[in-house]
Amino acid sequence: MSAKKIAIVAGAGPAGLTAAFELLKRTDIKPIVFEMSDAIGGISQTYNYKGNRIDLGGHRFFSKSERVMQWWFDQLPMMERNRISRIFYRRHFFPYPLGITLTIARRLGYANTFLIGISYLKAQWFPLKDETYLDAFFINRFGWRLYETFFKNYTEKVWGIPCNQIRADWGSQRIKGLSLKRAIAHAVKDLLSSDFQKKQKERETSLITRFYYPKHGPGQMWETVTEKVRQQGGEVHLQRRVSGVHLGDNRVVSVTVEDVQTGNTEEVPCDFFFSTMPVKHLISMMRPHPPDRVVEVADGLRYRDFLTVGLLLKKLHVEEKGKPPASSVPDNWIYIQEGDVQVGRVQIFNNWSPHMVADPETVWIGLEYFVNEGEGLWIMDDTSLIDLGIREMETIGFLRRTDVLKGCVRRMPKAYPAYFGSFDQLHVVREYTDAIPNLYLIGRNGMHRYNNQDHSMLTAMTAVDTIVEGRTDKTNVWGVNTEDAYHEEN
Repeated sequence: MSAKKIAIVAGAGPAGLTAAFELLKRTDIKPIVFEMSDAIGGISQTYNYKGNRIDLGGHRFFSKSERVMQWWFDQLPMMERNRISRIFYRRHFFPYPLGITLTIARRLGYANTFLIGISYLKAQWFPLKDETYLDAFFINRFGWRLYETFFKNYTEKVWGIPCNQIRADWGSQRIKGLSLKRAIAHAVKDLLSSDFQKKQKERETSLITRFYYPKHGPGQMWETVTEKVRQQGGEVHLQRRVSGVHLGDNRVVSVTVEDVQTGNTEEVPCDFFFSTMPVKHLISMMRPHPPDRVVEVADGLRYRDFLTVGLLLKKLHVEEKGKPPASSVPDNWIYIQEGDVQVGRVQIFNNWSPHMVADPETVWIGLEYFVNEGEGLWIMDDTSLIDLGIREMETIGFLRRTDVLKGCVRRMPKAYPAYFGSFDQLHVVREYTDAIPNLYLIGRNGMHRYNNQDHSMLTAMTAVDTIVEGRTDKTNVWGVNTEDAYHEEN
């Protein structure tokens, strides 16, 4: 009787765990998952701080893919939640996505609103021809003035560089077909229709108004999947880092795995290798070395890192211009576009799920900062970061220091693959890795693509499809992350 085939999976995030689950469900291949951290879920993990849970990045469970939706519900029952997110700018709240109403016009100023309209019309009549970079992408869809008001500063806060240096690919993946005209059209449709499911499926993902969510956050989903993988004969190991990938006859034949705690290593043979690790790391550890040009491109890929400051409060104290202070807000998250603070976004975890907070009488929030690993805020000690977060929230009128009960910090390296550096040459790496028939690059960092959770899962499902169907072509895997409706529209 022949030995069972082995698939090594690097990373226990949504892509890696989906691949492991699908292999067990649909093949006789045994998956062995190695995760270098001490947590399940990657950026979709839920961090538990004394019974108060942090959803790193915020993860709505909604997809236009019926396959993904059914997969989620097969794993875990979920709650249906309202999606409410707003922009805080000039000490006023603005809806997200934006729509022009009399209230918004008053807050922006009627003259400014008129000029925004003129700017938008100009962009529709005379669009910029070169849409290589993100500034032109936004201007063509929203007009120069709205871009300057609501998109430019926040996007540059997220990425740390000017929009005219970021490839437009990022915009096309994050907001796809969204435009001011479409946002207004969907708002009108909502007034005329009560069919929730139909409305949700037809609209751009950025306009979704309701979503599903596990009781204890996204980590609950991936912890559940991990247990199922183990029960069905797969393996998932934490604090075990893939540190070497060995090729023979143009195939991955084994990987070196390092115990993060002891430093001990072992070589594990495999028949398939699924990588969700950053492309930069994968290429650097392959032996024999890939061609110099492949190494050069991989080394030039850039990332943006991320940290969350969790603050437990007696209550909020939100001061919006022209209104009395509020002790609570309905938002899942709030985009902070004030230039006098560094915080980029604020999550209110109570509003994702009441079970995310240990004491329902308290308010549990997360302050999100976009940073570079090894620099500035990243290397600041936790106590100083918590103090910074409190000061910034006081500055914009979101809380009083006397209402803060406790706090914590959670860092997430390489959270966002960047669309600058050598990104425009990524095809060089792809051509090299695609030629290795048993190597599959999946997920956000595995493909250096700003995937949502559902898209990361679909890359894993599609990779397993190719194995089941006996194919080596990976075009379908790389084709994931463009909505079906957007394909049809174009």
